[in-house]
Amino acid sequence: MNLTNKLDFNELKKFQKDIHKIFFYRVCGTGMGAAACLLKEKGFDVQGGDANFYPPMSTYLESTGIPLFKLDHVTAEFLKQFDLIVVGNVIPKDGPDSKLIEELGVKFASFPTTIGALVLSDVNVVGIAGTHGKTTTTFLATQIFEKLGTNPGYLIGGVMEERPSSKLGNGKYFFIESDEYDSAYFEKISKFRSYSLDNLILTSLEFDHADIFNSVEDIKDQFRSAMPHIGKKMILSADYIASLDLFNEFFDGDKSRWIKYGEKSAVGPHILEAGESGSTFELKFNNQNYIFKTNLIGRHNILNLTSVILYALSEGFGEKAIAEAILNLNMVKRRQEVRGSYKGSLIIDDFAHHPRAVELTLDGIITQYPRKKVHVVMEPNSATARSAIFQKEFTESLSRAASVIFTKPSRPTSVKNVGDLDIYKIVEEIQLSGRPGSVVGTLAELMVEIEKLASVDNLILILSNGTCLGLWESGFVKELQPIK
Repeated sequence: MNLTNKLDFNELKKFQKDIHKIFFYRVCGTGMGAAACLLKEKGFDVQGGDANFYPPMSTYLESTGIPLFKLDHVTAEFLKQFDLIVVGNVIPKDGPDSKLIEELGVKFASFPTTIGALVLSDVNVVGIAGTHGKTTTTFLATQIFEKLGTNPGYLIGGVMEERPSSKLGNGKYFFIESDEYDSAYFEKISKFRSYSLDNLILTSLEFDHADIFNSVEDIKDQFRSAMPHIGKKMILSADYIASLDLFNEFFDGDKSRWIKYGEKSAVGPHILEAGESGSTFELKFNNQNYIFKTNLIGRHNILNLTSVILYALSEGFGEKAIAEAILNLNMVKRRQEVRGSYKGSLIIDDFAHHPRAVELTLDGIITQYPRKKVHVVMEPNSATARSAIFQKEFTESLSRAASVIFTKPSRPTSVKNVGDLDIYKIVEEIQLSGRPGSVVGTLAELMVEIEKLASVDNLILILSNGTCLGLWESGFVKELQPIK
């Protein structure tokens, strides 16, 4: 590798006065696209390229006026006009793209380093991290602090209705989804380590991303590198051993700065009532009891919401204002998203692909729709989900489903020294429990199974961080009827 022109955080800060024109290489990823829009809003001349452009990110980028180019039309001479190239983490180390970038003579950096140095270093950053709930919690925090009148900035790695994925705000609060995945082929550290974090909300912490981490200790090491530099609030879940380990390791005795919450914590949340219209729950914070109501349903959503409420309380916002702010909150697309009705069956799309997320999402849907039989379509799409690491856990997480349809992975896992998930064994165990289970390998086979389930008594919950054998890109979407 020729990394002569690669800039780290401090180098980028040093050269920032010389940077005016920026090219995002593989701009259509959710993080890259949102970062590009932040830099444009900051006043930089931003352009971007990608191999292909797909909605919703392509439509979003076009609406901001960022010029977009197909990479097969982008030449070295064209790229040399830019002061900085921001490299997406989908670029492999030894491919033609990395070779082109390294030989240009143009400075380049990862997108976390770029926004950390050029956008986030002079604002109050609240990083929202964790194995589960990052996107949802960041969106909840943004909505709540908007309703509290603070005009927050944000960067959310998801798509929201009638809202851009990023915004600068006024600097008093900037909420950013803080991913533990690595930053670029030349920067193998978690993204959040470059985000100039002033505050940290850690919603959960357990093993995931087995394609880049060997154990949960490896993930904890990334937090260990960041936490000594976080000078303000630390809000951590007590429901996960790994996050408690970090609390015990770094807690400095300042209870105004360090806050634990969770179902295993005295703080709570403790759900008092949950039904189709919402949830009522109790929190105990600073020797005071609070009872809140919200339209959100499901333990995981209430836990995520609690972390934001605690941050707001710790910042001095009043109970009444917070209570009003949380009454009616929206969700990010693909998080318990009702897509419509198919021949009477309610169709819900969710991003869950880790056993814990699968279990909590399924529990939440069952709570919200108690009169429906909930049938699950499960696509193990990520490298970790396709591996045998969570063989037992996936079986257990689906125990409340009326039936389960697994989609057959199109490729083996890329996790080293681990076999593939045996979906046939999981289906066999589901069948032994007296529930229907099946495996499908094509969209046509999946549609046959969906047709069998089409009934007003049934709800079909589709769990995937991909397209589910192309279902969400097929004619099925056009056949969905809106829910009245």
